Amino acid sequence: MDIKTTILEILEDLTGTDLSNQLSLDLYEEGILDSMGTVQMLVEIDGQLGLTVPVSEYERSEWATPQQIIDQVSAL
Repeated sequence: MDIKTTILEILEDLTGTDLSNQLSLDLYEEGILDSMGTVQMLVEIDGQLGLTVPVSEYERSEWATPQQIIDQVSAL
């Protein structure tokens, strides 16, 4: 499974929303993702992809949309 598919599945599991056609949607501004959801997302990224995202490296403005999340994880 590729990173994009995995991230979209994690987000759908966490939010109950299929975001595959809304890659530029700001998840925080829309109230879809909050701080608890962010922690859960990072735990799932670590568990499913084996990539640890250091909390000190997490800038909400750089992880706000599904596409930004995919890009950030791909860069790890």
